[in-house]
Amino acid sequence: MRVRRIVDLSVPVGPGTQVYPGDPSPRFAVHSTVARDGFNLLHLELGSQTGTHVDAPYHFQDDGARVDQLDLSLFTGPGALIDVRGVGARERITWEHLAPAAALLRPGVIALVCTGWSRHFGTPAYFDNPFLDADAVARMLDLGVRTFCLDALNIDETPGDDHPGEGYPVHHLIASAGGVIGENFRNLELVDFPDPFVSCLPIALENADGAPVRAVAMELEE
Repeated sequence: MRVRRIVDLSVPVGPGTQVYPGDPSPRFAVHSTVARDGFNLLHLELGSQTGTHVDAPYHFQDDGARVDQLDLSLFTGPGALIDVRGVGARERITWEHLAPAAALLRPGVIALVCTGWSRHFGTPAYFDNPFLDADAVARMLDLGVRTFCLDALNIDETPGDDHPGEGYPVHHLIASAGGVIGENFRNLELVDFPDPFVSCLPIALENADGAPVRAVAMELEE
């Protein structure tokens, strides 16, 4: 078996990377240089939810598993691409949107919800993301899905000045089921081959609520 093609599903992380409102902005500073110290080294400051990342249950539940305690099989496996492009700003993604891909949803599958919203990354429009309906997520959980990834800022509605949000019902549902959430993915529309193998392994941050990932989808060849 070999890897025929790799699609990078991650956004770059740098000082200008867009973050969830109120989260710490990443800061990069030069700590060492070849000229002065014989090697280059960066000093990094960033939140655990920076860039393309995964949420552990602990993100919303004090007694939930932390990212370094989770079974790594949650972050690797066959991907089920669910194309819901065409949903609008702050539109609810319902079971009706997801039902055409229902046959792909089963235990061990990593759900990749392609909204197309990553095209707005870095702009104010990115905060007006479409979001998953709690009933639709409950049905996906009933089918055995435990890993939910999408190309948007938030799997729930992102609160704003004119939009108070709903209190993160989807985050709570998935956390209660011991599942994980991946946000700020991109390039899902480029996963145009059957049976992608997905990896979104997080940094092993001790006792953390989540961690950045380098997410990829791979086309494998026997």
